[in-house]
Formats: sequence, structure tokens, C-alpha cells
Amino acid sequence: MTDTDLRTAALSAKAWPYEEARKLLKRYPDGKPAGAAIIFETGYGPSGLPHIGTFNEVLRTTMVRHAFQAMSDAPTRLIEFSDDMDGLRKVPDNVPNQVMLTEHLGKPLSRIPDPFDKFDSFAAHNNAMLRDFLDRFGFEYEFISSASQYEAGVFDDALKGVLRHYQAIMGVMLPTLRKERAATYSPVLPISPKTGVVLQVPVEVVDAEAGTIRFTDSDGEVLVQSVLGGQAKLQWKVDWAMRWVALGVDYEMYGKDLIDSGIQSGKIARVLGGRPPEGLIYEMFLDEKGEKISKSKGNGLTLEQWLDYGTQESLAFFAYREPKKAKQLHIGVIPRAVDEYFQFRGNYAGQPVEQRLGNPAHHIHDGAVPDTNPPVTFGLLLNLVGVLGAGATAEQVRGYLSNYVEGDISPELDALIGHALAYNRDFVAPTLVRRKPAGVEIAALERLERELAPLPADTSAVDLQNIVYAIGNEGGFDNLRDWFGALYETLLGSSQGPRMGSFIALYGIANSRKLIAEALAQT
Repeated sequence: MTDTDLRTAALSAKAWPYEEARKLLKRYPDGKPAGAAIIFETGYGPSGLPHIGTFNEVLRTTMVRHAFQAMSDAPTRLIEFSDDMDGLRKVPDNVPNQVMLTEHLGKPLSRIPDPFDKFDSFAAHNNAMLRDFLDRFGFEYEFISSASQYEAGVFDDALKGVLRHYQAIMGVMLPTLRKERAATYSPVLPISPKTGVVLQVPVEVVDAEAGTIRFTDSDGEVLVQSVLGGQAKLQWKVDWAMRWVALGVDYEMYGKDLIDSGIQSGKIARVLGGRPPEGLIYEMFLDEKGEKISKSKGNGLTLEQWLDYGTQESLAFFAYREPKKAKQLHIGVIPRAVDEYFQFRGNYAGQPVEQRLGNPAHHIHDGAVPDTNPPVTFGLLLNLVGVLGAGATAEQVRGYLSNYVEGDISPELDALIGHALAYNRDFVAPTLVRRKPAGVEIAALERLERELAPLPADTSAVDLQNIVYAIGNEGGFDNLRDWFGALYETLLGSSQGPRMGSFIALYGIANSRKLIAEALAQT
């Protein structure tokens, strides 16, 4: 695929990253003024550690950035922005030194000691975790800390702009607030010079050009104080808008739960003389009960859990698919995501360029899609491990694969073995129950055992599958689905399973005959 072919196809490709990228081409038909870079941004709240949502947002934004780069030679930047000037509202449950953190409630996260005693502040600790997290997955980004921008004066001009347009911003915000909240609302949050707490108090603009305001401190004293140099921060929606304008952000996606914030921030950005960025509003992940995932409830799936039981590429595949549709995110979706990713990857090489650009593997690998696939599916590995039992080892699985796979076991396949063992141990083995065969199933299993008996050990999976099909068609079943269901439930202890020809070839004909004999012995 030449660069010219890719660009031509990208300009009309229907995959959502290209549709998003074309918004930026429409925004800047002739490029950004003075050849400036197109700015992509994602945000991070450092009151907690990076999580699967952080990965999701950076990954999807990176996919849009890559799609834009396929269409345009304009330079781009991806900013990962940490809101570490936010005041600490509550002490997280999963950190040490809870009493110490309680003493610092309300202060900017960047000015609170690190409860882990490793960094200069709580924010510095979590920011470091964020950078390690992003680096681990190979993301290309620039990290910017809110505190560094406020304290170094980078935002000073924008803050003066907020003061100059104070009443107009209040006009945007007050109609959206409850009466009680409106009575004390201020776009600007001064930081108390006495307690260091971010104050939620009404303020009066004294001199917009000088950047000074008047407010009542928590002890009742009326103070006149500058908002510049980190002596104040902005309320969330105003802060978001100010950042868009000050940093020149052109693209930022966000979740459905921030629709109202995005609308108000967009209005404020225009008040400040800027233009809100383009962006995708994505749906939220749900748990297996269909409820919104909440960190406080702990009803979601963590990034670490996914990577224990599935591959990084499968997680990227799950994140890529249908971002505007709410999806259930739980342990049970992992095996299917692993196999569907490999299915799309396997199809990629044989597809014309137009289809390649709609293939999730193209976006996961930015066009550099591996040209090989594991010789077995993850589902087949899970069935093999399930039959071997909870005590199965990687060495055992490799032994079976050595009779099924030509050549050495690749590192990728070896990693899949580890994921399959972990998934089976924790989620499959405790649920496996092999039922007794009944009715026509008994005669069908007896025939399968007889027909397997004379076959050489190296009989192909295709030939084995043909035998299974023939027995199902001739065995008195209402449909083939009933026959396959019987095989899965009586031999594997599961309601679903692989192509039985592939399973028998992998597990071995002799072992499969023993499995059938064990099932028949129950009758």
C-alpha cells in the first residue's frame, strides 16, 4: 500500500477514526495558521491511579491522530493534561497515610505530600504512574501538568481574559446551576494564603488587567489577591474552556457523562475568543448487569485484570469497536475479544486498501499489521486447558501443541498459553460440569469413538471435522447445533466450544477416545 493509495482511501474511509479526522480537515482546509501543529488532548484526574478508561481515551485519540496523519502532512501533537491543581475532595480508599491526607483535604493535589513517600507530592506520584502507564503501551504524547502551567504563569493571560469576561461567563453558567449553588458560584477559585485550600467562595473582580480579585477567606477576613502565578485556579468547566483556548486544543473526545460540561465549556471558550475543539462523545462502559462502571463501587474490570487474562491488542480491539455504543466490560468478554482481534488480523493481508482501513487491526497497529497469526484460537486453548483441569501447566499445553503446530512455539502463542491457564484457573475450572449423555447422544458418541479408533494420530482437523459432521447429520438430531451442544456439554463441560475436529486433533485421538469413554461410562 503506497502513501498515495492510503491517503486517497483515507479521505473517504468510513471507519470512525477517519470520520473524526476529517472534522479537522474541515476545521483547517488550508492547515493551521503559520503551520502550527494540530493539538490533540486527553485529560487525567490525578486523584486516582490510571485505569482502563485512561487507556481507552488515549488509545482512541491516538487512533484519530494517526488517521489524520494519513490524510494530511500538517504536524500534530498529543497532550496528556493532568488536572493536578484540583483540590482533593475525598481521600481515596486504596492509598496509605489516610490520616495525613485527611489533614490536606481541599488543597491542590500538587501541594499535598505523597502518601507513598516517593515523590514531592501526591500529584507527582500519580503523574509518574500515568507516564509509566502510557510509556508501557508505547503511546507518543507530551505530558503537561496543570500546576506547572498555573504556577509558571503560562495561563496568566488566559486568566486575565476570564476576569475581563467575568460577567459573560457568569451569564453562561448561572442558568445551569441550582439556586443554592448559584448563590456562591464563582468561575475563579482563589487559593487561601493561610490554609492553602482551594476556596469555593464568591469573588469580585478588582482589576482584570492586573489579575486581582476580592474575596472572603475561610476565617472571615476580606482579601485582595492576584489570581496569577498559581494563586488561584478556575472552576472545572471554565478551566476546561480556558485550557482549550490557552493551549490551542483542536481535538478532545470525552464520555457521555460530560456532555453538559462540554456544551458549557464550548460556550465559555467562545466568550474567551477561542473555538472549542472537535471531538467524539463516546458511550460509557457497563458491567455485566448493564450498570455504569464506578471506581467507588468496584464493579468494573481493571486494566491489570484484562492483561492477566487477555492480550493488550485484544483490549485495544475492544476499545476500538463501536465507541458510540455502550458496551459491557467484564471478564466474560475477554476470550471473544482475543479471538475476534486475531480473526480481523488474519484477514488484513488479503484485503483491498478500502477494507483494510475499516479493519480494527489497521488502527490498532497504525497500518503495521503483523502478517502471521497463532495456529490455534484462544477459545481452542481454553477448551484444551479446561479438559486438562485446574492443575494444567504451560509445559503440558506446549506438549500438546508440539504435536499440532509445525515449528517452534512463538512468543505470542506462549503468552496466549499463559492467559488461557490463568483464565481457566480463575473462571472456567470452577464452573465446568460434564453432564451425562442421553437419548440419541449416546449412540452418536459411541459411533464417534468407533470411527476415531482406526485413524492414524496425524489425521487432519478437517478430516476429523467431516466425521463429526457426518455423525451429527445422520444421528437423529433435530439439527447440528444439538449435536455440537451435546459434545461440548458431555466432553468439555461447557455450553460452548471450538470446532471439534480442531479440538480432537490438538488433544489427540487417543485422549479424545478416553474422554468419550468417560462420558459414556456415566450412562
